[in-house]
Amino acid sequence: MLYLCRVKILDSIMYPEDLRRLSVEQLPQVCEELRDFLIHSLAVNPGHFASSLGTVELTVALHYVFDTPNDRIVWDVGHQAYGHKVLTGRREQFDTNRKMGGLKPFPSPEESEYDTCTCGHASNSISVALGMAVAAQKLGSKRQVVAVIGDGSMTGGLAFEGLNNVSSTPNDMLIILNDNDMSIDRSVGGMGEYLHKMHTSSAYNKFRDKTARMLYRWNVLNDDRKGRVLRFNNAIKSLLTNQRNMFEGLNIRYFGPEDGHNVVKLVHTLQHIKDMKGPKMLHLHTIKGKGFEPAERDATVWHAPGKFDPETGERLKSNADEQRPPRFQDVFGETLLELARQNDRIVGITPAMPTGCSMTIMMNEMPERTFDVGIAEGHAVTFSAGLAREGMKPFCNIYSSFAQRAYDNIIHDVAISHLDVVMCLDRAGLVGEDGPTHHGAFDLAFLRPIPGLTIASPMDEAELRRLMYTAQLPDMGPFVIRYPRGRGVLTDWRCKLEAVEVGTGRCLRKGSGTTAVLTIGPIGNIAAEAIAESGLDVAHYDMRFLKPLDEKILEEVAQRYSRIITVEDGTVEGGLGSAVLEWMADHGYKPDVVRLGLPDNFVEHGTPQQLYEKLGIDKDGIIKVIRS
Repeated sequence: MLYLCRVKILDSIMYPEDLRRLSVEQLPQVCEELRDFLIHSLAVNPGHFASSLGTVELTVALHYVFDTPNDRIVWDVGHQAYGHKVLTGRREQFDTNRKMGGLKPFPSPEESEYDTCTCGHASNSISVALGMAVAAQKLGSKRQVVAVIGDGSMTGGLAFEGLNNVSSTPNDMLIILNDNDMSIDRSVGGMGEYLHKMHTSSAYNKFRDKTARMLYRWNVLNDDRKGRVLRFNNAIKSLLTNQRNMFEGLNIRYFGPEDGHNVVKLVHTLQHIKDMKGPKMLHLHTIKGKGFEPAERDATVWHAPGKFDPETGERLKSNADEQRPPRFQDVFGETLLELARQNDRIVGITPAMPTGCSMTIMMNEMPERTFDVGIAEGHAVTFSAGLAREGMKPFCNIYSSFAQRAYDNIIHDVAISHLDVVMCLDRAGLVGEDGPTHHGAFDLAFLRPIPGLTIASPMDEAELRRLMYTAQLPDMGPFVIRYPRGRGVLTDWRCKLEAVEVGTGRCLRKGSGTTAVLTIGPIGNIAAEAIAESGLDVAHYDMRFLKPLDEKILEEVAQRYSRIITVEDGTVEGGLGSAVLEWMADHGYKPDVVRLGLPDNFVEHGTPQQLYEKLGIDKDGIIKVIRS
């Protein structure tokens, strides 16, 4: 049951038009109530926590000043937008957020007219908003367009591409830079340092405020003259602070930095600049986790903390967790450190996910050999290529769905040159409540056609360790290892590190019947249970490698069995099942092949078990196919 906090004003706000009936003086109370609502809601129905707490005042100010949904607010990284959901007709359904059949995990135009675009990944808001702003001009619309970029997204290459185009394309859009010095982990790189150092001197602040009040009082600063005054404003700023920032250098009118938690001042600022002609940027300093002390102290842990006590901040964990198998990401992190101690050429690279992929384990001991490159997946791969070119052995860890943004880099910079880059794709397969923007559904299919790649997926933690050991051996070429979010199946997982012959699978169970089951990755454990419970004499092969395929196994299966069932946790279009069908056709075999996996549509959110059951790739679903 959703905790309903004691509210006075928030209960009366169903949509932004209700918010806009309030006085500016009431908005701080709205913010307080909204933040309290989010804290108590997310304590029992977990989700992305700290980011949305940091944007409460900004969310209220945006919907108060702009005529949404006619005006467009484009959120970058939708985990900032929980307050936006609450204020746009979804407060009473918020307890269903991220649950199967409930509210979507990130803003989606399919769910609400207030959600202007899909925004599960980072750095796309400026480009999307520019397209909307240009369209509004072409159609003669007076619609305002606002891009809200933050949580480290400004490090992404697409954000820079968008800024470059914004500066040269006629538009009136507003970019709000929500600068909290964080992505999931602490922001890194030159852009983070640059934003951290940007400031406006106290002398300039006093001069600006005094001058602005005087100009408004004299009716000099009005809509028609704001542009000229702003240019004068920036000239004075450069004189007093001896700096000209990069955004002004791109001809984007710049305001700030300002306190992103002063909602009254924020409203006034937005009202003053929203009608100005030309592109504008408002730079806000915010605190991730604002208003909840534990989250302010450790925003990384509280990015998505799970259930917790809203009064004490104690995170609630099951005692059984200590007895359960480890998470695949932790096995990766521990094994990477173990390998790095033995091989001084190994380095670790991650695009802003050192905690999420557990590269922090190596980072804590060997900081000089680990690199967090920020939200920049393409750069992570090409940077790894440069390291490999000079004899290093990079382990580049990227979430599967984020690796989609590095596709050209994988082909052009790694595969063509056959470089020794190990790409570890975390969160492969169904990730659960984060939904279609985060499911690692396509990596097997989109990587399989690339010449020269080795593509493997371990069935358990021991296999992951063996594959990592194999991948770091000399002259292996580009090597992809994909594994899921969550826990494995082995409590005693620290096996000996030894090589696996590339392109070989394993026969886990011989069968004298007519059916063989071929699996790849951890879903093989579910298939093994299904086979055991089916009561039928079915063979089971763990293919382990998608590329190169184990042709000896395929030859054996083709000659001994008339029916083949392939099971994978990626899309069936182009994955293991497709590879098996192609091999059989190329070699003149015509078995009946049933392919189980993700369908040719985007899979919505829900727990992994709910989704596996819905798609028929849980134990009961596989049993049904075996018996059929």
